Amino acid sequence: MEHQEKVTVPIVTEVDIKKFRREVYPERRPVVLRGVNLGPCVERWSVDFLAQKGGDKEVKVHVSTVPKMDFLRKNFVYKTLPFNDFIKRASESKHSNFFLCEDESYYLRSLGEDVRKEPADLSKQFPNLAEDFHIPQYFEPHQFFSSVFRISSCGLQLWTHYDVMDNLLAQVTGRKRVVLYSPQDALHLYLSGDKSEVLDIDSPDLKQFPEFVKAKRYECVLEPGDLLFIPALWFHNTLALQFGVGVNVFWRHLPAESYDKKDPYGNKDPLAAARALQALERVIHTLDELPPDYRDFYGRRMIQRIQKRTYCSAVPEDSDRSSKPG
Repeated sequence: MEHQEKVTVPIVTEVDIKKFRREVYPERRPVVLRGVNLGPCVERWSVDFLAQKGGDKEVKVHVSTVPKMDFLRKNFVYKTLPFNDFIKRASESKHSNFFLCEDESYYLRSLGEDVRKEPADLSKQFPNLAEDFHIPQYFEPHQFFSSVFRISSCGLQLWTHYDVMDNLLAQVTGRKRVVLYSPQDALHLYLSGDKSEVLDIDSPDLKQFPEFVKAKRYECVLEPGDLLFIPALWFHNTLALQFGVGVNVFWRHLPAESYDKKDPYGNKDPLAAARALQALERVIHTLDELPPDYRDFYGRRMIQRIQKRTYCSAVPEDSDRSSKPG
């Protein structure tokens, strides 16, 4: 059986704002930033401390009987728990109180107060905890979009997906494996919207997904206190090696008007991309008026046209590096 090419995500230390903007950001590749001061959260955020400080604020969580959560087939249910109860359950391997089974898995992606309008912001939803977490100042304040709690049971694995904004994943407690794939490998990932249909990335069904082996696999293990820079459009899959608490900080890489203003999650495609994809659906529908052999021929011509018009070089280093934060 063929195997994917594997690349270890580089780890860099002593990255101040100048080094980040000069050396890390323009490359548009994932990098682990080690030794950045995230504040007292790294030492303080034990299960008991989180439960006490987070209090009984209700949170909506994913609960699944299996640790591999699949958004496309929805193998989980949404449940509401007080934050302190959720933290205690997520840190256990066996539960005396449970929804589905005694070894169920939990995952929290924190939300804004008005989930339809407001992005998540730790300083608003969890002010007592937010004061312990120092958001790294690598971007301009006006580019900030959201700060999101990511808290999961040991062994929990999240589906492979991309985000449309730049992302700093701060691993505050616990260890987490992250596997990433370049935007330029999108054709090998069997996409359904922003998610890959390949749920088991470690033992994929190559009869069903034969192209998947062509995608280059970037991998790292985040230790407590590490930051992972995930550029917009890079696919990522996370596996909690221990119960862990992370914070995602998203910021706008493109001008603010490029994004859908009615998108509190920050995962809708930029407006121009959404319009282009809708237009493509109309074009494909138009081709249905032709016999199959004509559809095949003109479909191939369209693919060639798109490749000539839009594809960058296959090597990220050769792509446009003019964009800088702020």
